[in-house]
Amino acid sequence: MRRMIAYLNGALTYKSPSMLHVEVHGVGYEVQISLNTWASVEKLENVRLLIHQQFREDGQTLYGFSDAAEKAMFLQLIGISGVGAGTARMMLSALRPDEVAQAILHGDSKALERVKGIGRKTAERIVLELRDKVQKPDVALARVATPADTAEQDSLQALVALGIPRATAEAAVRKAMAAMPGERNLEAIIKKTLQLI
Repeated sequence: MRRMIAYLNGALTYKSPSMLHVEVHGVGYEVQISLNTWASVEKLENVRLLIHQQFREDGQTLYGFSDAAEKAMFLQLIGISGVGAGTARMMLSALRPDEVAQAILHGDSKALERVKGIGRKTAERIVLELRDKVQKPDVALARVATPADTAEQDSLQALVALGIPRATAEAAVRKAMAAMPGERNLEAIIKKTLQLI
C-alpha cells in the first residue's frame, strides 16, 4: 500500500519558479510548482505546501500548491483525457485557479487556448467536461472551510475594509498565512500581512 503525502511543512533549501526543495526533519523533498504558487512562496524561508503525489513506473513526482483552490483545479484538470500534470501546471502558471474556473463556466475555450500547449480540441474538452463540476460546491474551487481558511477570509475582509486593493490583500494574506503555519489569531495575521504589503 502506497503512503500518500498530503502536505509538507518545512524549510526551503532551494527555490526556483518551477521547483522547490523542502526540508522536513532532515529529508529534502523536490516539489514541482506553478508560477501561481511561486508568487506565494518566493520570499519565504519556510512553507506549508499541499501535495499531489504522482506515481509512474520510472519514479514519482511531487506537485506542490500554496492553497487548496489551486490543488482542486489541478486535480480536475489532470482528470481530463489529454491533460497531463505538466499541462495542468502550465495552465496554473498562466492563469489563477479562479480565472480557469471563470473561463470554464463561461465556455471561454479561447482563454484556455492562449496557454502554451493547449490546443482548440483540448480547451473545448476541458470546458465541456468541467463546466458542471466547477459549479458544484463540493468539487469546485470553493475551498473546504477550515479554521485556517476562515481566518484567512476574515483577514482579507478586514484589509479590504481598510482600503487595501483586494488583489494586493489576497497575495499578502496568503504569504502571511504561509509564514505563520497554524496561526488563527486575526490580529496577528493582519499585522503580519501589513508588513508584507
